[in-house]
Amino acid sequence: MVTMPSMLNIEPRYTGKTAFLHLGFRPFFFAALSFGVVSILLWMLLYTLGKGLLANNYPLIAWHAHEMIFGFTAAVITGFLLTAVKNWTGIQTINNKPLLFLFIIWLISRLLAFVPGAWVLPLLGFIDCFFLLFVTWAFSSPVFKKKQWNHLAFSGKLLLLFLANVVFYLGLLGFLKNGIHYGLYAGFYTVLAVIFNMGRRVIPFFIEKGLGCPFEAKNHKWVDASSLWLFLAFSISDIFYPEQIITALLATALVILHGTRLAGWYHPGIWKKSLLWVLLVGYSWIVLGFILKVTAILFDISPYLSLHAFAYGGIGMITSGMMARVSLGHTGNNVFEPPKILTLIFSLIFIGAFVRVILPIFLGQYYLHLIGLSQLLWIAAFLIFFIRYAPMLIKARVDGRFG
Repeated sequence: MVTMPSMLNIEPRYTGKTAFLHLGFRPFFFAALSFGVVSILLWMLLYTLGKGLLANNYPLIAWHAHEMIFGFTAAVITGFLLTAVKNWTGIQTINNKPLLFLFIIWLISRLLAFVPGAWVLPLLGFIDCFFLLFVTWAFSSPVFKKKQWNHLAFSGKLLLLFLANVVFYLGLLGFLKNGIHYGLYAGFYTVLAVIFNMGRRVIPFFIEKGLGCPFEAKNHKWVDASSLWLFLAFSISDIFYPEQIITALLATALVILHGTRLAGWYHPGIWKKSLLWVLLVGYSWIVLGFILKVTAILFDISPYLSLHAFAYGGIGMITSGMMARVSLGHTGNNVFEPPKILTLIFSLIFIGAFVRVILPIFLGQYYLHLIGLSQLLWIAAFLIFFIRYAPMLIKARVDGRFG
């Protein structure tokens, strides 16, 4: 008897030329890469002018910090999670019009900061916070449908990011004393918590699959368990008691824990693979951030050095590596033969972080010049990144699949 193949298992080919709204990584990595250029160009302009373009009562430094956390990094996290949860659950996440709506909300939240008028900031706060609620719902719905409760940790962090943004706007609008400070630091450390969570799940996997030789990345349960609670304690301590010895002690413990994790993931073969070394070097910047946090408390160095080690070096390199790899994999390109230009892109980000974080320790008299140089290096890296990856994010998959 001849059996006919089941047509139910045959995925129809997508014949369109564009796929910008098929999966979350496409519009939101596009947004992050372009905003990585535009936001720092604007920051340079506003920093130089010292006044001028922002909505009423929006402090310049607060805008820069907020947009790097809730604009740039939130776009990367949104793109990653809305794509990853489809793989984890097998359920298609929002696409087409709902995804376009979410993207437009994100975009409006970036633009409204430059509209004059007393009515702007309340509207901006409402729309920007609604964006994070929408993302939380879009991510969590497939998780609840499949009852994959282990992924709810990400839902919780998205809600914390939403609450931090609410606190920020309450401070910005004058309803909560120190709300800007609390909201920014709570948001920043929530982003780091997401990076740790994502990193623990995917970095060892990427290394094992990408090396091309037998290797098992070591993951210690005691590190996984203790690092979570110690980082929570550190975050609370640094937000409310930033210069206290307890914060330094917690940061020291986190240096040991994350240094141990990093050592367990290391293999010398990573240096031949740009998509691997960028992740471990980025993680090393985070470990250095904790070291600089201890140093800032015990000695006379700027606390902003540790902040930018976390942000520029750590988050900048890790999110870049994640966007580069996820975009290749989900557009049907070969992740084992990435574009050679990535080595230049990742190197520019590393050099920029070195200029912003390390050189001011020894060349403090050139601090403003070093800031300017680090900004130019960031802009160059993300401009090249955008030019190389934007067509990939817009065009249909090379294998003809939907996604």
